[in-house]
Amino acid sequence: MTDVIDLPLSTQAQGTGHRPRIIAVANQKGGVGKTTTTINLATALAAVNQRVLIVDLDPQGNASTGLGLRSSDRQISSYDVLINGNSLEEARQPTAIPRLTIVPSGMDLSGAEIELVDFDRREMQLKESLGKLPQDVDYVLIDCPPSLGLLTLNALVASDAVLVPLQCEFFALEGISHLVRTIKRVKKAFNPELEIQGIVLTMYDKRNNLSAQVANDVRDYFGDVVYRTVIPRNVRVSEAPSHGTPVLVYDMKCPGSRAYLNLASEVLKREGVKA
Repeated sequence: MTDVIDLPLSTQAQGTGHRPRIIAVANQKGGVGKTTTTINLATALAAVNQRVLIVDLDPQGNASTGLGLRSSDRQISSYDVLINGNSLEEARQPTAIPRLTIVPSGMDLSGAEIELVDFDRREMQLKESLGKLPQDVDYVLIDCPPSLGLLTLNALVASDAVLVPLQCEFFALEGISHLVRTIKRVKKAFNPELEIQGIVLTMYDKRNNLSAQVANDVRDYFGDVVYRTVIPRNVRVSEAPSHGTPVLVYDMKCPGSRAYLNLASEVLKREGVKA
């Protein structure tokens, strides 16, 4: 683990002081910036005094790696929470970012989809674990796998809202329509309170006319659900995970970092927290 990093702290935003707000970061399409968004949004929220827990529910474990956790640090993982009955408190670990903890993922999680099939209330395992979380967390961000299987279903059933990273590319709208249908089904069958917190456009290239066209199409279709903040294509954002650190720490002044700080401000505004 790296040393603890001192982030600039705004004293305007305070902890919510009640049950944690649980947000799934989901898109069944891979390569859209889902994990990057989870890590950097969590870091930005922590920087404004929110206590954040990331639940790494992706078998690839990129959120864990991106926050500097080695494989040897992940003795109790999200797999153990879902399958073996370990508590989130047993599994979560501190990170180098103040006020940010994580329940790491490991390769064992790749088998959880199959093992969960035989469980009673298999879609409720994460929800029941989160219900036992100590009251020292304001936000839980769940980094979902790039699929709509049982792991993502557990995340959606457990969550209050879904944040959708959407890459500015040709098939963006087609892909998100499947996710929206899944969210509606989960809302009807398991979680009537589930809502879309917002859609964030990622990997935006201002030199590419297609990016602007996709962004306009998404805004025309979804309206105010789409955040004003757009995450640009940025080399520093791509480099940061190889250093086991969020881009907000790797290079706080780069365009990607500024974008994620703006996104955190929008998220908090929608959540009714002064940022």
